[in-house]
Amino acid sequence: MYGADKAGMRARFWIGLTAVLLIAAGAVAAALIVHADDNADFHAMQTEEASRAARQAEAVAALSVGQLGSATAFIQADGDLTAHEYEIVGGSLLREGILTANAFVDRIDRAERAGYERRHGFEIVERGPDGGLRRAAERPMYYPLTYVAADTDPSRALGYDLGSDPDRSPYLIRARETGKTVATPVTKLVLGGDGINVYRAVYRDGAATATAAQRRAALIGFVAGSFQVDDLASSAISALPDTSEVQLKIERKAVVGSNLDLDDAATAPIQIADRTWLLVVRDPDRPDVSLPLLLAVVGIALAALLGSLIFAWSHKERMDELQREANEDPLTGLKNRRRFDEDLRTAMARARRDRTTGAMLMLDLDHFKLVNDTYGHPIGDRLIVEIADVLRRRTRESDSLGRFGGDEFAVVLPRCSREEALLTAEAIARAIREHVPEHEDAEPITACVGVAMFGADPRQGSASVASQADAAMYAAKDAGRDGVRIFDPEAVREDHSS
Repeated sequence: MYGADKAGMRARFWIGLTAVLLIAAGAVAAALIVHADDNADFHAMQTEEASRAARQAEAVAALSVGQLGSATAFIQADGDLTAHEYEIVGGSLLREGILTANAFVDRIDRAERAGYERRHGFEIVERGPDGGLRRAAERPMYYPLTYVAADTDPSRALGYDLGSDPDRSPYLIRARETGKTVATPVTKLVLGGDGINVYRAVYRDGAATATAAQRRAALIGFVAGSFQVDDLASSAISALPDTSEVQLKIERKAVVGSNLDLDDAATAPIQIADRTWLLVVRDPDRPDVSLPLLLAVVGIALAALLGSLIFAWSHKERMDELQREANEDPLTGLKNRRRFDEDLRTAMARARRDRTTGAMLMLDLDHFKLVNDTYGHPIGDRLIVEIADVLRRRTRESDSLGRFGGDEFAVVLPRCSREEALLTAEAIARAIREHVPEHEDAEPITACVGVAMFGADPRQGSASVASQADAAMYAAKDAGRDGVRIFDPEAVREDHSS
């Protein structure tokens, strides 16, 4: 009986503790989910911002590259471009897009050089080892800047041989060989500043250009465009929030913005001609952690409160269990001898105060040892529990029931007359006699009941009453068992006198 109570108490404790842990874990999980969801939304928004800015910069650059293509077609169709014609064509390219300057790069060979310089009024120059300009060395082929349109004075650029410039020559050759628009990495622009050049080859009108050899033979020159890096970055940044941190990278090197890595940044490509740039955007307005933190703190606080209540409740249950163990018989749940004696003394004190009488019944099962020897102690214990239930059904709520061990029980009947005590004792003996044991092989059992009255003599003690009830019970046994006897003080005095 009590083993089941203890098991139930332990089960309730562990269920409660599991609930506490689940609440705490659930709160932390909810906080992490909310935080992850906020971060996902933030990264999606940041990525969209980077993509939108990259598309804008790419569109602006593509417009300028497309205009270079139009200029190429015009020059190819004209065949013999003049400075005035290029001024009209090149100047119009500066009014749209983000070109800082554009130029026509002529193709001449060494035999034509002297007449070319005389006709155009400038000398073909190259950059020397000291960084200064000097007359170009003798070589088979030159690619001088012939016509330039720019927001600044282009006069110092005219005649500069791009074919001798190691930073530009490879890209001129690539544009000539492929017939496609080619972009350089970031470099120092001829007219000043940092930026990129875009080259597009111009071939003789109507010439075959299907192969690289045919394109080399048909080359007239190049149309070149210059992009300032800052202008390119500005076209992207204008589509971003003012607080965004921005890098513009090419070949893993930042050419705009800090060269440090931006944690949790979004990236988007920007395609200019045949070269891809990388726009890196980091929005500092990251999701606030206050809500996830609040969820976690509230959940953990609730779990801690519930845990405290569970531990307090468990402690109280344990204290109640210890109290029961100190006061109750572990097999039947009836009061043990110590607690029964307290109830007896309390009932006797109340009887003296109220000038009433009460009774104590002592009962013992007949031949109970035979039940244990025949069927075993588990069946005997089961029968003891059944007899305890019989006593509960045959007594009042105000009565006190106890088990003194083995097959011995006791009952306190407060506010009870002698006649009422006898009737109750006989009813209990009859109920025990009529009880059918649950074990199918066990036979019905009987009991002897002794009755002792208290309350009439104020000098009477609890030990005396218990002794009298015990004597009356043994008198019932001596009379043949399965009976009731009430202690008679007069009979005792007669026995002593005789």
